[in-house]
Amino acid sequence: MSTRVLVTGATGFVAGHCIAELLEHGYAVRATVRDLAATANRAHLTESARRTGGELEFVAANLDRDAGWAEAVAGCAYVMHVASPFPTAPPADENELITPAVEGTLRVLRAAAADRGVARVVLTSSVAAIAYGHERDAVRTEADWSVLDKIPAYQKSKTLAERAAWDFVDHLPEGQALELAVVNPGMVLGPVQARAVTSTSHEPVRRLLVRDAPGSPRTAWAPVDVRDLAAAHRLAMETPGAAGNRYICAGAPVWMGEMADILAAEYNPRGFRVTTRVLPDWLVRAVALADKGIRLVVPTLGRAETVSADKARRELGWTMRPVRESILDTAESLIENGVVPAPRGARVSSADTVRA
Repeated sequence: MSTRVLVTGATGFVAGHCIAELLEHGYAVRATVRDLAATANRAHLTESARRTGGELEFVAANLDRDAGWAEAVAGCAYVMHVASPFPTAPPADENELITPAVEGTLRVLRAAAADRGVARVVLTSSVAAIAYGHERDAVRTEADWSVLDKIPAYQKSKTLAERAAWDFVDHLPEGQALELAVVNPGMVLGPVQARAVTSTSHEPVRRLLVRDAPGSPRTAWAPVDVRDLAAAHRLAMETPGAAGNRYICAGAPVWMGEMADILAAEYNPRGFRVTTRVLPDWLVRAVALADKGIRLVVPTLGRAETVSADKARRELGWTMRPVRESILDTAESLIENGVVPAPRGARVSSADTVRA
């Protein structure tokens, strides 16, 4: 009988790839969804199970209520808690993000701890819980935490949710042990599995391809490919020594202007009009007054996420593919799935294009 793993937020971008990774490695997967009747938005997951011959089942459980979680974890040896709100614009009230992130995480952990059959929970956190609010620039590691009173709502939600998870595990009653390992990804790029399964992290690539902004803000993210991130989740689950540890999974920072250069070189010859202009900060702030999506990057103007993934490489044996491959695979999947319309007469696929 295959080892069963619960994955939360099945229809999310990262969760979908985690499910595919687990199925490909012989695990049985139980996945949570909000609505069991909504089958269309998980057809890509059913296809993954069909292709691999793996075992996949869906159960209903919502992060904002207790019902369903005891049944969801029953019979599972591991839990991957991936689901968490990721905004496309700053919220009017930061608690719109913080409350579901923290309370949802604690619901999953309480259910896992009460079941006693769950050996380990792998939590998806973020470098947002590590690299923000510090007064001086430095390469951040797993020893660092973002400074709560100096960070925006999303970063605060990830920091508080992860801190709540560690606090919960540290204060379990005697005899009620539960292992916790945390994965801290950077900006998650990589191919979408279906048109509906996009992420806020795809927005820079999408915006550049459709040219709905006059250029690139001066901001840089530490990227990770979603396929490599899914492997990191599996490794954090399988590696005995991963219990009690955080793992940054992200590469060197990439400026949005550098992403634009890569996309322009590949796609402008195919009829796209990717601009490589870098916008001055004052103009970005002006555009952000009307564009809520751009408003998300204003707090990061002129700074780069600089983190080290050495621990994940050393302890998990984790590796990353080249960031150029991740950027181009992201773009190609957005075009092929119709998220980004191809220019009239353009080639839809670059399969015949040699990538250096």
